[in-house]
Amino acid sequence: MTEEEFYGPALTGMKWAEQTILNIAGAYEWERGQAENGRTILYQTSRIKTPESMRNKLKSRKLETDAHSALTQVHDAVGVRIVCAFSDDVYKVADWLKTRPEFRVVMTKDYFAHPKPNGYRSYHMIVLLPTPQGEELSAEIQIRTIATDFWATLEHQLKYKRQVAHEELIRSELKRCADEIASVDLSMQTIRDMIQGEDKNQE
Repeated sequence: MTEEEFYGPALTGMKWAEQTILNIAGAYEWERGQAENGRTILYQTSRIKTPESMRNKLKSRKLETDAHSALTQVHDAVGVRIVCAFSDDVYKVADWLKTRPEFRVVMTKDYFAHPKPNGYRSYHMIVLLPTPQGEELSAEIQIRTIATDFWATLEHQLKYKRQVAHEELIRSELKRCADEIASVDLSMQTIRDMIQGEDKNQE
């Protein structure tokens, strides 16, 4: 089943919402990045959840597996991921996005402050955007460091692979790596703060 067949006329608004969020996030470097040392946002990715993935999610929640449920009962049919270099940048971008007039933030989940049991760390925002058609669409924005994005990509592969040899061992290793990545992120942030502190002292 194609996106057009599953989402129907709503797909046009979904693509508009996806591009709108990408454009808004891209404006960060122009509005705020010029005053900071180096790029804050390293890259962005986006996707519209595939019909297969969405139907599986709806099934797992015991919901109707149609477009109406996909757009009203869950909030990540449209997803945008923003990847930053440093952990402080995650919060800078999140705070900036909360001020944007193009959408309103209706929910946040801080998995940096409160990681999932498996070690997953990210900052999630659910936003509502008014579309040109007069409707309101929800989308999920995930903000991560480059290190936590790398970890999450590997964990995602394990999550959706049906049969994995030594799965328990792999999950244990992933949790250990997640803790090490958190420590590295903190160390890199500290090093950057020290470098920027020296730069300010030399001015």
